[in-house]
Amino acid sequence: MKFRALQENLRKALWERIDEGALTGLRLARDTGFKQAHISNFLNRKRGLSVQAMDKVLRVQRLSVLDLLDPREINKRASIILPSDNEFENVLLVDGTVAARQPIIMSMNVKDILKFKRSFLRKLRPEMEGDRESWERFVLIRADGREGMSMHPRLLPGATLLIDRHYNSLKPYRKGESNMYAVAKHGTCTVKYVEVSGNQLVLRPHNNAYPVEVMKMEHGKRVHDYLVGRVCYVGIET
Repeated sequence: MKFRALQENLRKALWERIDEGALTGLRLARDTGFKQAHISNFLNRKRGLSVQAMDKVLRVQRLSVLDLLDPREINKRASIILPSDNEFENVLLVDGTVAARQPIIMSMNVKDILKFKRSFLRKLRPEMEGDRESWERFVLIRADGREGMSMHPRLLPGATLLIDRHYNSLKPYRKGESNMYAVAKHGTCTVKYVEVSGNQLVLRPHNNAYPVEVMKMEHGKRVHDYLVGRVCYVGIET
């Protein structure tokens, strides 16, 4: 990965913290000792940072350069290489906010790592729309109480959901069966069946005791921008 790409990933990480209210440009300038204009120009792609300046930003934000790397690049260059006949693949468990917003999952956002058979993952068909090629394909999230009960009995609170983020199309995966999606809503994920009515998304629960939600799409956005991915596996502990 080139230095310019590392800087771009750092920008994304900083903007995510700013959007979440955990950081401001003024605070970052104060913590690093840089002028606010210097930080603003970097965040808005008007200038880059030197290696020394970038190192200082990483230090005050408690980030590692590893957090800025594409996991696929790390795996390629890892000193411990898994045997070629290994039948399992690691899939990262993250919060819904991370699943909805981060194309590449940073290590600081990983809550757990679960193993899935590679043969199972390879059988899953992608159906991409828009720019999803660079997104890490599979992630895991957990259904909270309300989400779990709204999709009962297909889900339960605390269920682990495998999300295929390369399937962000409304095309049915199986003929005659509705796909269940993780949908971006208020910066995180809701899990529902999805339909379109004009410029609105209709989010339908499986449990009729819960209401249908209607969400207006923002100007310039399309359906696939809201579909985080198809739920392709549900793990429920008993």
